[in-house]
Amino acid sequence: MNLLPLALYIAAAIAYAAHFQRGDQQTGRLATALLAGGALAHTFAIGMKTMALGYAPIAGTTAAVSAFVWLLALAYLYIEITTDERTIGAFIAPLVAALQLIPALTPDATEARSDVLRTPLFTLHVASMLFAYASFALACVIGITYVLLFKEIKGKDVGFFYRRLPPLARLDVMNDRAVRIGWLFLTVGVAIGAVWAIRARPAFPDPRVQAMTIVDPKILVALVCWAVYSFQLVARRFGFTGRRAALLSAVGFAIVLLNFVPVGYFLTRSHNF
Repeated sequence: MNLLPLALYIAAAIAYAAHFQRGDQQTGRLATALLAGGALAHTFAIGMKTMALGYAPIAGTTAAVSAFVWLLALAYLYIEITTDERTIGAFIAPLVAALQLIPALTPDATEARSDVLRTPLFTLHVASMLFAYASFALACVIGITYVLLFKEIKGKDVGFFYRRLPPLARLDVMNDRAVRIGWLFLTVGVAIGAVWAIRARPAFPDPRVQAMTIVDPKILVALVCWAVYSFQLVARRFGFTGRRAALLSAVGFAIVLLNFVPVGYFLTRSHNF
């Protein structure tokens, strides 16, 4: 069920790359249509699975990655529609397609949902974290485009990126807004997760629940991620802007991806329901 969204996301990535290279508006509209089609197919797949299971499929690393990809695609489409700016899609669409490989190529788990996950706090925790990670992904991509444009301008060889990307000042503002939104949702998600874990540990003897402590790699890396973005927001008030903020956004999202895939699959003892 995840193969059709994957195929459309890959096609969209190719079309966005062609649009970025040539600047052809017709190709750009095709790229948008393909990405929107992929998001629609993804919505249908998640909806069908929700109906089959009786709950939203967001527990487990594979399901969380799928939900994150879907959310990232929708978030980017919203930005594109409201700004009429498609150039960032050449960087977002490949990321969406690459991450969608995980749920597309990983068999769906058939294990019954644990009772500890059947709470509003769990749903709010996961939803907040996914909103945060989607915002950080956008900030990372915006930061990368900022660095590319900055290097071209600094080298006094304006041309390829200069003609295609928004001005540096606009990219810096976009990066700051994405980080602020992501930090807000991350803070809410971490706080709700802490309350959920405190309530769940006495009530559920499941070893995975008992492992929900600060020393678990999944939780520890999430706190490191929060610290990195908190530093970025505070440091911005003291002139930590532009290229330095853009690079830190990329570092922060690298930590997010680390937490999503290798830590989520191989290291955590608590977040593997």
